[in-house]
Amino acid sequence: MRVFQIEGDWGMDHLKLAQRPEPQAGLGQVLVRMKASSLNFRDLVVPERGYGSFTGNLPLIPLSDGVGTVCAVGPGVQRVSVGDRVCPTFFQNWLGGEPDLERLTQSLGGPIDGTMAEIMCLSEHGVVKVPDYLTDAQAASLPCAGLTAWSALTTGNTIKAGDHVLVQGCGGVALFAVQFAKMFGAHVTVITSSAERAERVRALGADAVINYVAKPEWAKATREITGGRGYDLIFELGGEKTLPQSLRCIRPGGTVAMIGILSGTSMSTALGLIITRQVRLQGITVGCRDGFEAMVRAMEQHRIQPVVDRIFGFEELKEAMAYLKSGAQFGKVCIAH
Repeated sequence: MRVFQIEGDWGMDHLKLAQRPEPQAGLGQVLVRMKASSLNFRDLVVPERGYGSFTGNLPLIPLSDGVGTVCAVGPGVQRVSVGDRVCPTFFQNWLGGEPDLERLTQSLGGPIDGTMAEIMCLSEHGVVKVPDYLTDAQAASLPCAGLTAWSALTTGNTIKAGDHVLVQGCGGVALFAVQFAKMFGAHVTVITSSAERAERVRALGADAVINYVAKPEWAKATREITGGRGYDLIFELGGEKTLPQSLRCIRPGGTVAMIGILSGTSMSTALGLIITRQVRLQGITVGCRDGFEAMVRAMEQHRIQPVVDRIFGFEELKEAMAYLKSGAQFGKVCIAH
């Protein structure tokens, strides 16, 4: 079967189209014929061994997210049947409960082989059925981007109708955050870089939009939106350059969901704001299978439509990764198998 794998050495130059034998399903395992994959920022880091020893060993099949159809089941399988359309879970061993080191280190696309294969062999406990109304590309975007946004809204937070939520940018996680927050009845502000994106995110449901190019001190511009109260929840996707402003516009007792580090990994900010205003910094790393299944139920009830920007062919993986790196996308970048 065809796979894309990092082989020989780390680095994007060593990401190559290759052949592997088709896997066989053992006890409690299922074979999934993949239909689509989707890309995350993480997938640009893995080929460079950006997570150190937690990245895994070579050869390694990249990408964590995808969807496919169960084409065979091993002895003892009960959760799914041949013909079911499923997504592999990002963390294969985190079914529910609190995270721990073992649960957080068994992720697809590094250190475990990922979704850029024609057929995957997975534990029956590491897949989730997905709704029929979603296209393959839309379903492929759920395991990481969708669940991360869902977890930020449901992990240690009680978002109520009328609460104020701020979302940074218009990437995959951000657009899921807008849709899910509106589903919960929140008032949503988005910061973005262009008038064209502002118009598109308003059409998706955003109540207010701030152009951070025109208003670099966007924290000041949010005061009127919240009546000076501040935000109940902020989706912090930028990291180094955006966190200081997030801390200036979060309400006392509010939560900053730490999700991304797109602008840098260091933190240089006024820590006193966290202490004196009792702000909660909540790290979010995708989520567990129980959360995935809850998210899917909510999406099906409300008919949430994930936003797909562009679909590339299987052999165009490197082109898709370059497009993701450019930051030009609005929504998810996907691969058709």
